[in-house]
Amino acid sequence: MSRSKWKGPFVKKSLTTKRKVKNLKIWSRNSIIPFSLIGQQISIYNGKDFIRVKITREKVGYKFGEFSFTRRHKIKSKGKKGKNEKSNKK
Repeated sequence: MSRSKWKGPFVKKSLTTKRKVKNLKIWSRNSIIPFSLIGQQISIYNGKDFIRVKITREKVGYKFGEFSFTRRHKIKSKGKKGKNEKSNKK
């Protein structure tokens, strides 16, 4: 369910200030990226550590959580074989 249009987008109040901070750390992943952060590098918390993200014009309007993934994608390899499979070949 989405947020009501009459309420407007959710932006944490600490992000609306126009100060330039070198290391801006963000825990609010559901906040929408404001226009005032263009060109800054910020750190977004994913539950374990902070992910560094540079804010560009294309990212304005999206949520912070869309750019720091909380789960890792496992890649299965095809070529690996176990010890027993190699030794049994004739």
